[in-house]
Amino acid sequence: MGELFRSEEMTLGQLFLQSEAAYCCVSELGEIGMVQFRDLNPDVNVFQRKFVNEVRRCEEMDRKLRFVEKEIKKANIAIVDTGENPEVPFPRDMIDLEATFEKLENELKEINTNQEALKKNFLELTELKHILRRTQQFFDEMEDPSLLEETHAPLDPSEVIRGAPLRLGFVAGVIGRERIPTFERMLWRVCRGNVFLRQADIEDPLEDPATGDQVHKSVFIIFFQGDQLKNRVKKICEGFRATLYPCPETPQERKEMLAGVNARIEDLQMVLNQTEDHRQRVLQAAAKTVRVWFIKVRKMKAIYHTLNLCNIDVTQKCLIAEVWCPVSELDSIQFALRRGTEKSGSTVPSILNRMQTKQTPPTYNKTNKFTSGFQNIVDAYGIGNYREMNPAPYTIITFPFLFAVMFGDLGHGVLMTCAALYLVLRESRLIAQKNDNEIFSMLFAGRYIILLMGIFSMYTGIIYNDCFSKTLNVFGSGWSVRPMFDPRVGGNWTDETLEDVKVLQLDPAVAGVFKGPYPIGIDPIWNIATNKLTFLNSFKMKMSIVLGVIHMLFGVSLSLFNHLYFQKPLNIYFGFIPEIVFMVSLFGYLVILVLYKWIAYNVFTSKEAPSLLIAFINMFLFNVSGTPLYSGQMAVQTILVLIALACIPCMLIVKTLIMRRQHMWQRRLGTQNFGGIRVGNGPTEDEAEIIQHDQLAQQSDEESEFNFADMAVHQAIHTIEYCLGCISNTASYLRLWALSLAHAQLSEVLWSMVMRIGLSSRSIAGFVLLSLVFVFFAILTVAILLIMEGLSAFLHALRLHWVEFQNKFYSGQGFKFMPFTFDSILEGTFDE
Repeated sequence: MGELFRSEEMTLGQLFLQSEAAYCCVSELGEIGMVQFRDLNPDVNVFQRKFVNEVRRCEEMDRKLRFVEKEIKKANIAIVDTGENPEVPFPRDMIDLEATFEKLENELKEINTNQEALKKNFLELTELKHILRRTQQFFDEMEDPSLLEETHAPLDPSEVIRGAPLRLGFVAGVIGRERIPTFERMLWRVCRGNVFLRQADIEDPLEDPATGDQVHKSVFIIFFQGDQLKNRVKKICEGFRATLYPCPETPQERKEMLAGVNARIEDLQMVLNQTEDHRQRVLQAAAKTVRVWFIKVRKMKAIYHTLNLCNIDVTQKCLIAEVWCPVSELDSIQFALRRGTEKSGSTVPSILNRMQTKQTPPTYNKTNKFTSGFQNIVDAYGIGNYREMNPAPYTIITFPFLFAVMFGDLGHGVLMTCAALYLVLRESRLIAQKNDNEIFSMLFAGRYIILLMGIFSMYTGIIYNDCFSKTLNVFGSGWSVRPMFDPRVGGNWTDETLEDVKVLQLDPAVAGVFKGPYPIGIDPIWNIATNKLTFLNSFKMKMSIVLGVIHMLFGVSLSLFNHLYFQKPLNIYFGFIPEIVFMVSLFGYLVILVLYKWIAYNVFTSKEAPSLLIAFINMFLFNVSGTPLYSGQMAVQTILVLIALACIPCMLIVKTLIMRRQHMWQRRLGTQNFGGIRVGNGPTEDEAEIIQHDQLAQQSDEESEFNFADMAVHQAIHTIEYCLGCISNTASYLRLWALSLAHAQLSEVLWSMVMRIGLSSRSIAGFVLLSLVFVFFAILTVAILLIMEGLSAFLHALRLHWVEFQNKFYSGQGFKFMPFTFDSILEGTFDE
């Protein structure tokens, strides 16, 4: 039970693994995920370690699998995820896996190469088919002058073809549709207008065999005279990446060639379909097992990376590793080692020895799916020191409660609770879906935090009697207007009085007006009162101070358990006690004044109640102006201020002086106890090892020599920070009041500006209008009041815990326990 309130007890262990059993033992340790390996070869280059070749082989297999995965995704085939956790393959199985992946990769590459060549051939034949069709149309138009379109070319090709002595040559090809205007201008300028260009768009897009993208192209035919223009035209076509195709001059030859091209296209299409079917079959078979292959390969890679952290014994038969592990998990670790030894077939058991060390262990807080979200909130501030008090168990209650104080609304709390319940009740199905959306993943990880925030918001909404800015009159108001006397009519208030007069004042001192307090929360009559804000501001502001001081006192109290556990009596007598006395003397007294004022004054004496703010200021001035709250107030406040002032030198000076005196006493004691020289045959190996360890420890102690100036400055900073922090932190809790007021006012403004429009009419058209307005109101409620206001309250509650609460007892300067585990590989987040 103690591990819930502070981090797990850790130990440094030394592992002796037989070479033939090391792989299987590390595999079993990765399955339980309770061991953090230390790097025993920090000065050895990564490429010089023992298992670097195995790591490279695993990386090569991983590369091949990524290639297969890319091809599967390109083919829009779903990768089957059965949630299976395959066992780690034995090292001897690596050869079979490599052969399987090599064969699959080569087959896919061969299919892709053949398919790309076929597609390229298919593209060329398709372009040639369009060229033959279009060029025939161009020649038909030239032979028929009525079909010829207007052109700016200086040559009239119709005249040339109908009997001119000059004979024109031509080239035909295809070019990207977007390059046609530039291509035409370049031909005109380079050839000086001595060419004739005709072009037509290919209606259907063509597939690029290299990229698979759809491209739009156009067919062109260029007429020219002479070899010089022919060379220029070909160079321009080459520069614009236009593809030229041979085109027969006679119609009969073009017709025969077109028929042959169509036949070849049909044959090629059939071959392409067969190739694509074969590729789909190969990829579908691979999609069923590619995830399992990924897990196996990455587990093997992780194991070999871990084995590279170990030392090799001089006999080359044993691997030595140092690990951090929880003491409570030693039995399961031993069992995992035995299981790994049996699986490898080794007869020599693996050994785990606990080591004594002065090194600071990592911090490990055991969590489950409920507490992990709250632990992440704490860890985001800083990883706790080893065995330091863990704020997470208290954060489970205080965080959603302080959030709810700022967010208190019954209706909004119900909506938030329903949203969180959906995530909680369907968590197994949502986990199986593996949604990659970052915002959804963040909300899903904090589903239990949102659930508690919603439940606490419902509670504070009941206390505030606030539901979508409206109050719930469940038990009937505790106020009555009937007994009130109206001087204008010479009697009690009537219905006419209530209808005619907009502002009326209820006097609780009149008998029968105030029947008694509302059973729970704020009386609903305050919702229509003109002084509603005045009353609620006073109530919420005082409530914020009370909650804040209690929260901070609780944080200071938790520091006592740290001092007791680490056996630091000085921190108790000259740290904890002065701190708690200082805060109680000033701000604890303020809380008592708030509660006393609520209890001591009734409706008859409330007008005589003095201001708490003035009373608290006068406390530091050693003065009581006006009516005192109680008899002897001056003496009590003077004593409390003097006690608080006396606590400051205790924290500032006394602790430092005592620490210096203790250090000097220890040095004198060590000098007096220095003995002579031991005569004998010399120390044994074990004794020599102990002596060497003691010498190193002594050197480290001498290096960390007590420095009075540094300690005095550190203690002064801590004291000033604490004393001033008590004031600023108490004022910081007023954000509870400010955010609660802002949320209530936003909710009321949204209702009055939106919903009142829909409720203004009672006709059928008004019902339609109300439906539209309600949709708009619901969207704004979710977007502004739930999401934006909820996020604002969440961040302020986070700040109150990090700065005002945790800094009283939590330093957060440790480092996290990072065990070797396969969980990240199973979740698909492993990245080496």
